[in-house]
Amino acid sequence: MSNKKYAIILDDTLCIDCKACTVACKCENHVPAGFYEYRNWVGEVENKKAVFPNISRKFRPSQCQQCDNPPCVHVCPTRASYQTEDGVVLVDYHKCILCKYCMTACPYDARYENTDIHAIDKCTFCYHRLAEGREPACVETCPPKVRKFVDLMDADGEGNKILQTTQTEVQKPEKGTNPKLFYIK
Repeated sequence: MSNKKYAIILDDTLCIDCKACTVACKCENHVPAGFYEYRNWVGEVENKKAVFPNISRKFRPSQCQQCDNPPCVHVCPTRASYQTEDGVVLVDYHKCILCKYCMTACPYDARYENTDIHAIDKCTFCYHRLAEGREPACVETCPPKVRKFVDLMDADGEGNKILQTTQTEVQKPEKGTNPKLFYIK
């Protein structure tokens, strides 16, 4: 059993929609150019706190939610989609048959068909960097430091302190996936 459980805490009030996270991800992970080929993205959401005439835009970075209960893993007939001991959901590209069941099962729209490798692809929390003690490229690159990469198993770590003292939310909690991207309210 792993002694780590990774998550990202996001303060999207800091996001300036610079897309540095998206570019860093594409470069780090050799994501082919194209509108539908991505691992992370920045969307625009309604700022419910804004009152006319002081209307503002709010940006929400997102990616694979690295669910504790990942529906994409449960539906994969070849077990190409799997979850590591430290909770990261990955794809074994050699086992992927492009059935796209995982794409349909993902409530976050976080998977895409990578035409260069002929397999379904998604965010991996830059798993190859974690072994080197480095953070995901999107975390490392973000100028306003929107994302904090944390280990939830570290009881005294920054992540647990934030989660204990700050109100957070997850996307689509009603889906029961237990996502590991926490947004500060």
